[in-house]
Amino acid sequence: MTQTLLDQALVEEATKKSGLIWVRGTGAAERALWHGWLDGAAYVVGGGPGEQPLDGLMDGGTAEVTVRSKDKGGRLVAWTAAVSEIAAGTEPWDAAVAELKGKRLNAPDGEAMTARWAAECRLLRLTPTGPLAPAPDGSLATPPMSTPATTRHPVPAGLPKLLFKRKRR
Repeated sequence: MTQTLLDQALVEEATKKSGLIWVRGTGAAERALWHGWLDGAAYVVGGGPGEQPLDGLMDGGTAEVTVRSKDKGGRLVAWTAAVSEIAAGTEPWDAAVAELKGKRLNAPDGEAMTARWAAECRLLRLTPTGPLAPAPDGSLATPPMSTPATTRHPVPAGLPKLLFKRKRR
């Protein structure tokens, strides 16, 4: 019983303080999502144009959540979440959106953002369930995705001097 309470406290504090959580839904790759913590659960909004994708996160499903350290970026805790979708215009939706709108950086539409979320996006509640996931044995690093993007030419040798020269007075 005491361990369960300690685990809940660890999940809550780590998730509250972290700016991003890594979430893996059913049949989807793990993805970093910004979130807000309210009433014992993490809330994420997205799925619409210009917002974070919520691939693999379905109402009634589960997700694996990994919380990173805000200062070092390393893994702190991992937990399983029950996913539930919150309907727009309800009291829980209003409370969660009030928490999330202050955390949304660089919104293209400012105060109209909440109306856009109601019309085009999904709001999901990720509620911790069960015990914490065990720590991994090895590295969980994955190789970068392949891309055709390349650097065409090396940086000219004189460029740093041009960019960082001091102005003469």
